[in-house]
Amino acid sequence: MNESASKALPGLICILSLLSVPTALGWDYQGHRMVNQIALASLPADFPSFVKEPAAAERIAFLAGEPDRWRNTQDLPIKHFSSPNHYLDYEQIQMAGLNPQKLPPMRYDFVTQFAAGRASHLAAFPKVDPEKNADHTAEWPGFLPWQIAEDYGKLKSGFSYLKELEALGTPDEIANAKANIIYIMGTMGHYVGDGSQPLHITIHHNGWVGDNPNDYTRWSGFHAWIDGGFIQQSGIQLSDMLPEVKPVSAWTLTEGSGDPVFAKVFEYIQAQHAFVEPIYQLEKKGAFRAENPVKSEEGKKFIEQRLLSGGRTLAEIWLTAYREAGPDSFLRRVLEERKAKEAESAKETKDN
Repeated sequence: MNESASKALPGLICILSLLSVPTALGWDYQGHRMVNQIALASLPADFPSFVKEPAAAERIAFLAGEPDRWRNTQDLPIKHFSSPNHYLDYEQIQMAGLNPQKLPPMRYDFVTQFAAGRASHLAAFPKVDPEKNADHTAEWPGFLPWQIAEDYGKLKSGFSYLKELEALGTPDEIANAKANIIYIMGTMGHYVGDGSQPLHITIHHNGWVGDNPNDYTRWSGFHAWIDGGFIQQSGIQLSDMLPEVKPVSAWTLTEGSGDPVFAKVFEYIQAQHAFVEPIYQLEKKGAFRAENPVKSEEGKKFIEQRLLSGGRTLAEIWLTAYREAGPDSFLRRVLEERKAKEAESAKETKDN
């Protein structure tokens, strides 16, 4: 980055951070919103139509920013719980001696393995500054793929009980079940969108760290600039990306030794990690600089493709959850018992 750009951009980032959310969060609200909207546009015709009704679609788009709003609080317990769900410092997996291809699908199994691995390879990790670790998250690599897989389970459950309520529930129960689905779809979209931002899948999230033979930028504002500043500067719009949107297909889930959904989610994360060095290469050649519109067009296309990738993947996850949602046998039994009692009570009232 040249001297004039390095002086100008931090000032712009400060302004943008006052207008939106704290820096280094993933796409700013506008980017996350576009990911959710791309996902909605990518759904096939047989997906439940209630999610595309104007009010529902707007709520799903709005909820794309919800997990970042939680991070605006100063309450440390929610920061401790929520913040690591937005990223995965992919390189730390191997730094801890773990095999990325054999990670457990259950969050706390991974926590146990990583803690032991980190303790055994402590010299490989940067020293944690307690003054900058009030929320006690610096020791962890992030839990983004686990968060996405867990949200998939919530959405699948939501579709399962909606189907039972549509058969045997009240109008209010059906409406509430649909509202729950809309909420899960919207908030989980944030994390899938985080996964499409390459700087969320690497230790190099705020400028290149460690050995730097290619002389990539070490600018700590790079992440925040990509998240929102460049999107605004380059004029990235949903309407420009929609012509590339096509209906997605559900994932083919192959049963094996692990969880097939987590495996697919992790494939997505690994695919996005492949774009870490390319984004730094583009920065080095000036593709994200406001004063270079020709090269900036190349940067714009790169970011648009990342947003499209996040939207397509999100739609695939939504669709897979819907298709895989089986019967909620427990709820069905409860509803059938309630219906029988109501019928019996009505009969007794009529007989009396």
